[in-house]
Amino acid sequence: MKDGWRRWFHVLLLLGWMLLGAGFRFAHLSAKPPWTDEFSTLVFSLGQSYSTVPIDQVISLETLLLPLHFNAQAGIGAIAQGLLVDNVHPPLYFMLAHEWMRLFLPDGALASIWLARSLPALLGVASIPAVYGLSWLAFRSKLVAQLSAGMMTLSPYALFLAQEARHYTLAILWVIAALALLVVAVQRIEQQRPIAYWQVVLWIVVNALAIATHYLFLITIAACAFVLLQRLIAQARKGRQTLLQPHWQRIYLVAIGTAAVCLAWLPIWLRIPDSNLTQWIQDDGNFGIMTLLNPIFQSLATWIAMFALLPVESASLPVVLISGALMIAYFVWAVPLLKRGLQQHPAQAAVRLFVNFLVIAIALFFLITYAGSDLTRGARYNFVYFPAVVVLIGASLAVWWRLPEKIRFQRFQPKQAVLLVGIVGLLSALTVVNNLGYRKYYRPDLLVPLMVRSPLPILVATTHNTSIQVGEIMGVGWQLPEEMRSRVQFLFAHADGSEGQTLEAAIAQFPRPFDLWLVNFHSPTQPNAQRCRLDDKPPEPINGYQYQQYHCF
Repeated sequence: MKDGWRRWFHVLLLLGWMLLGAGFRFAHLSAKPPWTDEFSTLVFSLGQSYSTVPIDQVISLETLLLPLHFNAQAGIGAIAQGLLVDNVHPPLYFMLAHEWMRLFLPDGALASIWLARSLPALLGVASIPAVYGLSWLAFRSKLVAQLSAGMMTLSPYALFLAQEARHYTLAILWVIAALALLVVAVQRIEQQRPIAYWQVVLWIVVNALAIATHYLFLITIAACAFVLLQRLIAQARKGRQTLLQPHWQRIYLVAIGTAAVCLAWLPIWLRIPDSNLTQWIQDDGNFGIMTLLNPIFQSLATWIAMFALLPVESASLPVVLISGALMIAYFVWAVPLLKRGLQQHPAQAAVRLFVNFLVIAIALFFLITYAGSDLTRGARYNFVYFPAVVVLIGASLAVWWRLPEKIRFQRFQPKQAVLLVGIVGLLSALTVVNNLGYRKYYRPDLLVPLMVRSPLPILVATTHNTSIQVGEIMGVGWQLPEEMRSRVQFLFAHADGSEGQTLEAAIAQFPRPFDLWLVNFHSPTQPNAQRCRLDDKPPEPINGYQYQQYHCF
């Protein structure tokens, strides 16, 4: 292939990956029901607050959804202030999302879940050429870069994050940028040449913007720092003058600048452990064997699903069992394949850099988990090292692609093995976009059809502790069909021990007859049997929603 055609071939192939990636990321984008974290993104990005939703009183659907209307008068400063006071996330993505919505929504318009998810989807598409650039920078191989871009295109994990109205695809771009700067720094260190001053400034800016996107980017920063520290120790053993060389002085400037950024955030970080919004990952104090094993199993499930995910969440049990068995078999086959490819890669320095970064990041992940905050409960938190996984898979597959056909790996020719990985990736992408894997944590789309059966007015009651519960019930309200919206009302009973009394007062004032739905209502007090009768039909299991239906007369 002539050089001109080769160059255009790689450009066109990368464009093909991006088009395919866009097709998957925008497929059925609004079909899946929004869940409480996405509602949090919507509320703050729209320039609103949960404070407009009254507690301890019956409210209409219109009042419940009031925070989901675009407030064009809210500035990005107000959005940042609202997040820093009422949430545990940094404000950068929410500010960008606000400006994104301003382009399409008039003032006062109800939010569009498609519009909210389209920004992460676009950022997810951008990660494809970004990881291509990172791979080429590290390995100087367009084959490695193309295969990495292909893996990012088809990764079920990447698709899962790109189809949520959350900030993780932006965070992944920052991780890719940080890894690119790390690669350049390590290459310059090996050459005993300093990085440019503009690269110093860029690195500090990337770290600052990344922290302003997601605080867990600190794990990425720490892993990069440990990789550089390993290099420093290795070179220091050769002579004391190493520590003062210009190439290390520039790295020290990056470290000082990043440390200054972190110190600015310190007062906010000190408040996070006390927030009720983070209680779901906190250690409950019940230590046992499962406390030790759960993080391992949860991590394994996430690692597998980064490059392979079959319909394990199908409604059909045989499909689930067959998919699970095939995934385990594929994982047992693929891991040795990928490991051998990395071991045989000619650019061992680049392989070691990414492997060291990955090992350190995962070690920090588990250190935080076993210290009391189980990060493995949220698969999305693995974004802090996910691009390194993609690059290593691409590098490994490139070795197999170049091997002669006479070589076999478990009956597969090298190119056949690479194509099999691609086929599984394609099936995995289809699994995610068709909601058969990485399904939403909350399924109001299954709860609302049960409510539709009732011809009576409905009161939906839940206990309220944080904005999480508001998001849970917003999911119910969002799914209500038009013909039901006028006859469904809602009650948030503050979780202070008086929930039962609040509920009884609401029941006494509500026009009869009506159906009472206790949804995630946690109180030892049940409705008065003389007023309301529990439905005879046992509740159906629905993700995110525990309910009881009462008939009040």
